[in-house]
Amino acid sequence: MNRIITIGREFGSGGRELGKRLSDLLGFAYYDHEIVRAIAERSELAESYVDMVLENGVNAYYPITVASTFAAPIVAPVPAVNSGIYAAQTEILRELAQRSDCVIVGRCADHVLAEYHPLRIFVYASMASKLARCREREPEDSRLSDRELEKRIRAVDKARRDYYRFCTGEPWGDKANYDLCINTGGVSIKALAASLAALVQAMPNKQP
Repeated sequence: MNRIITIGREFGSGGRELGKRLSDLLGFAYYDHEIVRAIAERSELAESYVDMVLENGVNAYYPITVASTFAAPIVAPVPAVNSGIYAAQTEILRELAQRSDCVIVGRCADHVLAEYHPLRIFVYASMASKLARCREREPEDSRLSDRELEKRIRAVDKARRDYYRFCTGEPWGDKANYDLCINTGGVSIKALAASLAALVQAMPNKQP
């Protein structure tokens, strides 16, 4: 059975960077936005639309857009289209899990791939730490005030929490749903990835 690592993460916690560094160290495939691109290609919807649905929930209402034009003709109710996106995500995640060892960031992969017994990681941090990490990556020409940035962080985390709850029926970030919860506050992601890679290599592969 392929070794699968799933990473749920709070916005600004460094979970995406941790996943990429971990995949590089282990020689595993890495999937994040590639999943959105695959869903868009399969559904013939615009990547931006798919991304909004996956971040904000299948009940979210946006003007439906497709890859080839700005506005799509209404061929199905929005909830049906959005539910189709989640179904495509599930199908693609399972295909990726069967293909090779991999690290998958977000997308409710810990729940969707439960039958593959992944190592389920959740990455979190204090608000102060998340603000500092976001500041490091924020373009100078679009700098937000601390209040604006914190509001954005909370909004993204709420959307992820709501989407996870809708898709899984479980609370997002609950330690009972993960094998390892990591607080990245004040920690070097590079050093953390190296330690985590050593831990993964020392662990026996989960079996059904």
